[in-house]
Amino acid sequence: MNSLSKPALSLAGVQWLFFMFANTVVVPLSVGAAFELPDMEIAGIIRTSFIVTGAASILQAVLGHKYPLMEGHGGVWWGLVLSLCASAPAVGLSYAEVGGSLALGIILAGIMTILLGAFGFAGTLKKLFNPIVLTVYLFLLSCQLIMVFFKGMLGIDEEGKINAPIAMLSIGIVVLVLVLATKGFGKLGNYSILIGMMVGWIAHSLLITTSVQVSGGSSTLLPFLPWGAFRMDIGIVLTAFLAGLINMANSLVAITTIEKLLKTKTSARQYRSSFILTGFHTIIAGLFGLIPYGPYTSSIGFLESTRIYERLPFIIGGSLFIVMGLVPMLGSFFSMMPTSIGDAVLFVAYLQLFGNAVKNIRQLPLEEIPLYRLTIPALVGLSVMTLTPVAFSVFPVLVQPIISNGLLVGVLLSLIMEISSKKKVEV
Repeated sequence: MNSLSKPALSLAGVQWLFFMFANTVVVPLSVGAAFELPDMEIAGIIRTSFIVTGAASILQAVLGHKYPLMEGHGGVWWGLVLSLCASAPAVGLSYAEVGGSLALGIILAGIMTILLGAFGFAGTLKKLFNPIVLTVYLFLLSCQLIMVFFKGMLGIDEEGKINAPIAMLSIGIVVLVLVLATKGFGKLGNYSILIGMMVGWIAHSLLITTSVQVSGGSSTLLPFLPWGAFRMDIGIVLTAFLAGLINMANSLVAITTIEKLLKTKTSARQYRSSFILTGFHTIIAGLFGLIPYGPYTSSIGFLESTRIYERLPFIIGGSLFIVMGLVPMLGSFFSMMPTSIGDAVLFVAYLQLFGNAVKNIRQLPLEEIPLYRLTIPALVGLSVMTLTPVAFSVFPVLVQPIISNGLLVGVLLSLIMEISSKKKVEV
């Protein structure tokens, strides 16, 4: 572990703040737009998201798994919500009807997470997510998110065209962060993420344009059920349950991966506490129009880039994130950071995550297992990612969010193959 001075700890905390912000702000923005919510309501949800994300991350670091892992909006949940919103008009449902069913499903999934966590479901997940499934998950997760951030850093417009000035600046920021993180710049390299974001923000403001400001205005914190009143649509609720189970698996993968980085072992009590807290945060998300929570595996890439593993900077960053949500002007100021710059820096962090997938492959006993158990789920999942959602429109609407998600398809296929093989893989 590193031993940092107080100024260094504070700077590392600010770096965590930027990482949390870049990973968070686009989620409530996109969901608010998908539900066609008023601007002031979206602003309130954004501020609520900052506060809950900061608080949830701190609680996990202190009372839950006790690692510096950001507790953020789950990618599986995010994709599910956006997909259901996009398909709502086709099935004759209003956004309020879809949102009300989702809110109910999310809350029930949160309760399920608490109960399963309390009764030791982590042990069962560990058996299901053997080293092969874990490798497939890390590979597909990093590919899915890297593609998102790669498109963002190129400044692709609605017509699908690359914005050349933004793309060139983003590539320059990627190179800068990579050089700082990998070429032995000592302590300077520990702040490569922060330096990349600040340099990129300044350069973007001087050379290109300023971003559109998201005003906090007179927005209301904790807007209750902004997606719509509770409604029981059994298909949507069951889909939410499945997303909740996959999200629990994501928590397991994040914790298992950071164990290897920090060379430690997570106790059954830590797993239990982590799942209970994640379930609690998921219930809060359902009540206040947020995407449900879970530990971010991408935090591993951030830690490997910065090489600062202490919890205190992480707690400082989470605290600053809470303050950002409480003070509208701060939230508005930071929302001016160009999303292309945040995407460029996060692209580097997710490259590190992909590296973890490669490391896992190297540790597998490849001479003892059929390679198709690794290659089929990974390549099928990756192939699904390349297809547009329209390709799956021939299937029932309620299964489209599942079968059109390459990560879900690949992981579920890997689980089925591992269970059917009836063989244990030991690493």
